[in-house]
Amino acid sequence: MSEINEYQAYTARNFLSIPQLAVLSDEEKREIEIVAEVLPFKSNSYVVNELINWENYADDPIFRLTFPAREMLTETHYNRMAEAMDNQLDRKEIRRVANEIRLELNPHPAGQLQMNVPRINGRLMHGLQHKYRETVLFFPSQGQTCHAYCTFCFRWPQFSGMQGMKFASRDAGDFADYLRVHKEVTNVLFTGGDPLIMHTSLLEQYIEPLLHPDFEHIHTIRIGSKALAYWPYRFLTDKDAEELIALFEKINLAGKHLTLMAHFNHPVELSTKAVKQAIKKIRLTGTEIRTQSPVMKHINASASIWAKMWKMQVSLGMIPYYMFMARDTGAHHYFNISIKRAHEIYRDAYSKVSGMSKTVRGPVMSAAPGKIHVVGMSEVGGEKIFVLQFLQARNPDWVRRPFFAKYRADAAWLTDLEPFGEEKFFWQEEYEAMSRTSVSEAIYQEDE
Repeated sequence: MSEINEYQAYTARNFLSIPQLAVLSDEEKREIEIVAEVLPFKSNSYVVNELINWENYADDPIFRLTFPAREMLTETHYNRMAEAMDNQLDRKEIRRVANEIRLELNPHPAGQLQMNVPRINGRLMHGLQHKYRETVLFFPSQGQTCHAYCTFCFRWPQFSGMQGMKFASRDAGDFADYLRVHKEVTNVLFTGGDPLIMHTSLLEQYIEPLLHPDFEHIHTIRIGSKALAYWPYRFLTDKDAEELIALFEKINLAGKHLTLMAHFNHPVELSTKAVKQAIKKIRLTGTEIRTQSPVMKHINASASIWAKMWKMQVSLGMIPYYMFMARDTGAHHYFNISIKRAHEIYRDAYSKVSGMSKTVRGPVMSAAPGKIHVVGMSEVGGEKIFVLQFLQARNPDWVRRPFFAKYRADAAWLTDLEPFGEEKFFWQEEYEAMSRTSVSEAIYQEDE
């Protein structure tokens, strides 16, 4: 394959212009159109030309990561959307049907809208989330898209255009004011979308204030991005690539710990010359790269895939960080695997790698109460159980306190589990009280 560094975006409106789609049947193309009306679709020339094996597209993990499939909607939802399109409803009506379906797909899981939005002086801070004591997430409005969309993405509502569903802020001043008051915050995560879709000059406007003495309490700056996997030329040949690298150097020289939270879902994303060059260039700035991904059916539900991915990441100088469970939103039914199976994959993959790869934690559910680590399965009094613990929690006192759930072979999320040996999990009553007093009146306005 010859590497392509001229960016071209493909969306639901122009995806049929992709030459490689000639291998798809007319019915397959129609199915993509129907599903893309509900779940946002975007790809690009690098993904299409460098990462997908079009000779075996039906089973190709990157094709499934980026191109919608009929099975990503339930049969009921698919038929409802297909009927609206077959009846040639106008765009307003099609959008109405799509939004009705989206609202049935748990668009903002884990209490994001109700529980994570902070206030300052009684005013809601749109575009911020403050779930864990030491960490604030910031959603710069110019970074609320991506180079390509993952079909499993739990942030798909960011791209849907639905009223009231988008986290975003253009106000660097509000962001700085909040951090100036909250000295307990030690690290900031720029997220989206993908903050690296922004021009470097815009990203710098949000980051540069944090390098001043007022923010000595901010030790770590993190940037969550899929750019390394889906557009490594962001760091190599984009017009502002050198400016971005210079910004990374500036952050590190200011004494902040800069970490790029890189999303790699399959070893093929690590295989091109461009991604290897980009990784090397980033690391030379002093920036750390940590890697994470959910474990997903149709993509990477194999111990050998995960072991290979971790080994490749370490060999390239990155730090394996998290194996997540697919969140309970969007096409969850298509991608999710059971907690039992996820733990088996993690344990088997973990046993195949050296200590350098054993920095990775998993499987982990980013659920409403916190990040819950599936420690393993055990047996008490002849009854099988899951052993769980928090790695992060809404109340820091919950962290690293083991708790138990009844074994259930098909359980795929925290809500599928019941406490073992007690009526409620030890944290449950406090969490329920938190949820009752949470911010429920937050309303988000979509960007024009």
